[in-house]
Amino acid sequence: MSTAPALEDLTPPGADFATDPHSLYAHLREQGPVHRIRTPDDRDAWLIVGHAEARAALTDPRLSNDLRNSAGWDGDGGYAIGLNMLQTDPPDHTRLRRLVAKEFSPQRIASMRPRIERIADELLDALLPAGRADLVEDYALPLPLTVICELLGVPAADRAAFRDWSDEMVQPSSPEAAAAAAEAMTGYLGALVEAKRNAPEEDLLSALARSGDDDVLSPAELLGMAFVLLVAGHETTVNLISSGAHALLRHPDQLAALRADWSLLDGAVEEVLRYDCPVERAAYRYTTAPVDFGGTTVPAREAVIVVLAAAARDPRQFADPDTFDIRRDARGHLAFGHGVHHCIGAPLARMEASIALKALLQRCPDLAFDCDPGRLTWRPSLALRGLLALPVRYTATGV
Repeated sequence: MSTAPALEDLTPPGADFATDPHSLYAHLREQGPVHRIRTPDDRDAWLIVGHAEARAALTDPRLSNDLRNSAGWDGDGGYAIGLNMLQTDPPDHTRLRRLVAKEFSPQRIASMRPRIERIADELLDALLPAGRADLVEDYALPLPLTVICELLGVPAADRAAFRDWSDEMVQPSSPEAAAAAAEAMTGYLGALVEAKRNAPEEDLLSALARSGDDDVLSPAELLGMAFVLLVAGHETTVNLISSGAHALLRHPDQLAALRADWSLLDGAVEEVLRYDCPVERAAYRYTTAPVDFGGTTVPAREAVIVVLAAAARDPRQFADPDTFDIRRDARGHLAFGHGVHHCIGAPLARMEASIALKALLQRCPDLAFDCDPGRLTWRPSLALRGLLALPVRYTATGV
């Protein structure tokens, strides 16, 4: 039985962690950058909430992503499938990342822009006549899901099932349902990879399935690669797009500034990444030796949770961090991680968000909440930060 305090026990009175985790993170930072806490499944871990300490942890070679370097966690990969980049260290991680790096090069990402713009316009064409929509369900989710499924070669007819499995694994309704979703996705991805091996097409999974002798992926690695690219390739971008729309609507002065000057768009996306990190925390790390962070020593073989969202609101790094300001220099945020595990899809996510937000705001000049924004529901998760729904209303324009 863990003796460390649970997150809910540390949350300030009157605050709701799911709606506003930043009140807790600010409270913890005032006491120090590192804290021992009890996880929801009743195990101990070290929570890092300071920016400098988080950045250091993400690059410290004494922190491993490999579950085999944990004590008591080694059989727990959550609902991950196969052997994936998030749960490996160099040199295995280096080899796996190299196999997909060319698909996420700046040139390859730039070549995808026209297709992503078409997807955004097609989605808006479908939803605008109604005058109201749920931006999560109708726009923020299908855009990145379509992009990553096309990139990897997931047939259109299978995407709804894949989306349901992914949602269940990321935010389980019960351990049994999540395990069933993981089993179903494992079977599906295994069959899909085998089909790509036997009849390759012009997509990333086909390329990985037919890798040459020097780049052979084991069955577990190929399965893990398919899983992490598909799930991570859309879940986080859903949150980025919907949180961006939400933040702009909650700050009409910033929205007006962006509409008046589209050169602010890239900076606005960076500020959304900082202000409401779509990934709340990095993948678990495990200490292979005692490590000191900000004067606190974490013993060997302990689990470490680097809270990216907390680092992004650290006043030692960002002045007035609770203010949403699209003109801010938000560089240095850790929304995509840092070091060797920096998100390989970061350029794609940034481009998807900028395309999605600009198209939405141009074609819906009077976009507004179709609900009480104070009553919106956020995912009850320490892993991902995102809205479950975002009802809006608008008068469509053909721009």
